[in-house]
Amino acid sequence: MGKIIDFKNYKSRIAEQKAFGAWTRRFGEFYTLSSTLRDLSDPTLFALAEPGEDSNLAFYDLIMGALELGSASKFHYLDSDQKMKVVDIHLFLADQTRFEMVYRLGWIRHYSCQSYPLLQMIADFEHLKPECRQSPPELSESHPAQAEYQALIPKDKGTFIRRLLPQALEAFKKRLS
Repeated sequence: MGKIIDFKNYKSRIAEQKAFGAWTRRFGEFYTLSSTLRDLSDPTLFALAEPGEDSNLAFYDLIMGALELGSASKFHYLDSDQKMKVVDIHLFLADQTRFEMVYRLGWIRHYSCQSYPLLQMIADFEHLKPECRQSPPELSESHPAQAEYQALIPKDKGTFIRRLLPQALEAFKKRLS
């Protein structure tokens, strides 16, 4: 009798491999279709949150793999529209990654995309980006700058949180030491 193949499970494993294969090799961690930013280890989160070519390439590998565009090394061969889409998604994911880092430090209470799987953030980028802009991260009540934050209009609250990012990177780096 022939072997029965579970096509749904097989397709899931192929999608995971395409999207997360480079990350598994790079970070030594295993990811699934339902992996969120909350599932990343602190060292991986820090590596992705730190601006620079290494984090850019890691994001490009994830995004291009998820969109079946190849690896990051093929980025320069994409047409202009595809490049723009990859860059836009990269900037969105980088923001969300940094918000997760600030969340783990206890500096914010919540950010819009914290419960979405990474692959859903890529697939639903056009829908999620405006949704996240409308609902900026919320500074924790215990943060020393809470009074200054509360005095801001909603549109400026996201900018305020982003200004905390250099300090957050330093604090998170110390936490890893």
